[in-house]
Amino acid sequence: MRALLQRVSHASVTVEGEVIGEISEGLLILVCAMPEDTYDTAKALALKISKLRLFKDEAGKMNLSLTQTGGSAMVVSQFTLAADTRRGTRPGFSYAAKPDMAETLYFQFAHALRDLNIPVQTGQFGADMSVALTNDGPVTIWLDTDT
Repeated sequence: MRALLQRVSHASVTVEGEVIGEISEGLLILVCAMPEDTYDTAKALALKISKLRLFKDEAGKMNLSLTQTGGSAMVVSQFTLAADTRRGTRPGFSYAAKPDMAETLYFQFAHALRDLNIPVQTGQFGADMSVALTNDGPVTIWLDTDT
């Protein structure tokens, strides 16, 4: 799986003019399932994210995890993280998991975060979403379970 994490002070997802998810302090997590991913991959990624020390401690150092701060996660499916741009000028997306599999893994990932006592809001899989955020820092981290 691939994930792009953004530390935020606020994030929301809107579909057809209606806000369907919103968080305050926490992480906006754009996530993409790849064909070789499994439920175990989703659980491992959730565990890794829950432990990443991306939040400031009392000394202002990035030393606290999402679970330590009590922050929330906004999880948004993002198949374009699998873009292949090696040839031409139009990205290819054949490295992304097929939609049925991707949707299952997306919800399994969100559920795995909830199992770690992280409050989770989600986007709407496959929808045309408007994602708004206030990036805190800015702090943006790329994770790939293959590396």
